[in-house]
Amino acid sequence: MTTTLGRPPVRRPGSRPRTRPRRERTYRPSVSRGQWLTYAVLVVAVCLTLMPFAWMVLGSFKSQGEILRNPDGWLPDAPTLGNYRFWFSGLHIGSYFENSVLVALVTVAGNLVFCSMVGYALAKLDFPGKRPLFLLVMTMLMVPGTVTFVPLFVLVGRLHMIDTYPGLILPYLASPLGVFLMRQFIRSVPDSLIEAARIDGAGELRIFARIVLPLCGPPLATLGILTFLSSWNNFLWPLVVAQSQDKYTLPVALSLYSTGQQATNYGLLLAGSVMVITPIVLVFVLLQRWFVQGIAATGIK
Repeated sequence: MTTTLGRPPVRRPGSRPRTRPRRERTYRPSVSRGQWLTYAVLVVAVCLTLMPFAWMVLGSFKSQGEILRNPDGWLPDAPTLGNYRFWFSGLHIGSYFENSVLVALVTVAGNLVFCSMVGYALAKLDFPGKRPLFLLVMTMLMVPGTVTFVPLFVLVGRLHMIDTYPGLILPYLASPLGVFLMRQFIRSVPDSLIEAARIDGAGELRIFARIVLPLCGPPLATLGILTFLSSWNNFLWPLVVAQSQDKYTLPVALSLYSTGQQATNYGLLLAGSVMVITPIVLVFVLLQRWFVQGIAATGIK
């Protein structure tokens, strides 16, 4: 093949162009020693975190005698389902489970509706006393629940709601954390959408229901998870308000029936703990993507 200055190369008839074989480059990510050390520390931390839960699950299949004889053992010598049978047959755990589900679902629904409405008002509406109201919400975030426990119980008692479902639910239908969470996210909604809806003649309730609320998927999921965890694990308030077995929730039944006057049935306690924690794990696994998005969108650390 000959070339001349300023002209493209001329190929002879019958000749084939020379092509260089391409070398396939494989990308191998390099991991430094610091990253390996970080991964090792994280794996050890995860193992240490899961060890108590693994011991709880394995201990729920042990008898009371085996637990007292060898409390440090992991694998049961003679696995048994007696603890679970006693919960379902002897203690009728179905009614306590229904009470916990009812209280948790109604509490979650109330927080999703009321906290989002208050958050929308604090974020997008102008009214007298807006700043003092938001300051009050922020102040309530710093007040421990034990401070308001006794006044709240006195109020519920004067309203004759002791040992009733409204007495278990109404005090927790809205939370300062939920109001703050929804307010922070709704502030990021463009004002142009709301102004356009107002120009078209839409009222504030319709704007909230048709425009703002459909955009609040991640924070609503985050608020729902946090509220469900708090309501499902709540022990002290149902213990005081629910004064009959018909209104007991799972944590209350677990505490009262697994601990006797002289001894504690550890197998029964571990089996009940497994049943209490299983719905929480399932809810978090199903909604963890929305939970992470909600935390990232609202900027809560």
